[in-house]
Amino acid sequence: MTDIHRKKLNSVKEKTMKIAFLCAAAFSLLAVMTIVVFLLVQGVPGIAKAGFFRFIFGRTWSPSAGDGGEYGVLNFIVGTLYVTACGVLLGGSLGVLTAVFISRFCPKFLRGVFMQLVNLLAAIPSIVYGMFGLVVIVPFLRETFNDLFGFGILPASIVLGMMILPVIVGLSKNALDAVPKSYYEGAVALGASHHEAVFKIVVPAAKSGIVSSIILGIGRAMGETMAVIMVIGNNGANLPTKLLQPIRTLTTNIVLEFGEAKGAMHTQMLIATGVVLLIFVLIINLSLTFFNRDREKRKTPKRRKPGQSDGGEAAR
Repeated sequence: MTDIHRKKLNSVKEKTMKIAFLCAAAFSLLAVMTIVVFLLVQGVPGIAKAGFFRFIFGRTWSPSAGDGGEYGVLNFIVGTLYVTACGVLLGGSLGVLTAVFISRFCPKFLRGVFMQLVNLLAAIPSIVYGMFGLVVIVPFLRETFNDLFGFGILPASIVLGMMILPVIVGLSKNALDAVPKSYYEGAVALGASHHEAVFKIVVPAAKSGIVSSIILGIGRAMGETMAVIMVIGNNGANLPTKLLQPIRTLTTNIVLEFGEAKGAMHTQMLIATGVVLLIFVLIINLSLTFFNRDREKRKTPKRRKPGQSDGGEAAR
C-alpha cells in the first residue's frame, strides 16, 4: 500500500469516527430532551389545573376526591428528602472510609479482592436489595425497636446506603489514588504518622473527588424505586416524623399508582410528580457542575498583567 492510499484510508477512518461520535452525542442529547419535553408537556398542565402551591404544599393525595381529585405531594417530597439524606449519610460515611482503607491501609494483595467485592455490590439488581431489606432488615428493626410494622425511613436508608456504596467507594478511591505521592511523603518526612498523613493531608487533597462521588450518590439514591418500595411502607397519608413510620416517596408514588390511574387528571398529576423529581435531579447535577467548575478555577493560577510584580518584589 502506497503512502497516498494509506493517507486516504486514514482520512476516511477519521471522518467515519467523527460522524459516529457526532451521532452518538446527538442521540444522547435527543433522548434527554425528549424525556424532558414529555414530562413538561404532560405534567405542567396538570400542575396548572391543580394549582402550583396546592400541589407542592398540599398534604392530601386523593384521586377519588370530588372535582377531579385532590393532589398534594408535600408528604412525598419530605419523605424523599429524608430517605435520601439518611441513605447518603450512612452510605457516604461508610463509602469514604472504605475507599480510604482500600487506597491507603489495605495490603496490596487484598486490594483487588476488596474492589471486586465492591463491584459485585454494583452488579446486584435493586429488587434483590429490596428483598433483602424486606426479609432481613425490616424484621430485625421490628424486633429491635418493638415496632408494629418495621417499615419506614430507617430500613429504606439502610438499603439505599448499601446501594450507593459502589459509586462512592469507586470514585473516592480514584480521587485518593490521584493525590501525588509527594504529599504523603512530605508529611511523613516532617514527622507525621501514617494515620495523620492520610487523614490530614491526603484526604483533604482528594476532597473535590470525594464530594463529587457523594453528590452522584445523592442522585442515585433519590431516583431509586424498586428497593425502596419494598421496605418503606407506602402510606401516602403520613408526613414523616420518625424513622420507623410507613411513608411514600415521589418515585414509589408513581410506581404504585401509574398502572391503575383513574382518568386523565390522575395520570397528569403522576407525571407532574415526575417533573418534581426531575427538578431535584437537575439541581443535583447542576450543583456538581458548578462545584467542578469552581474547583477548576481554583486550580488555574491567576495570570499577572504585563509589568505587574508580586508582593515580594514590591517589598524588595
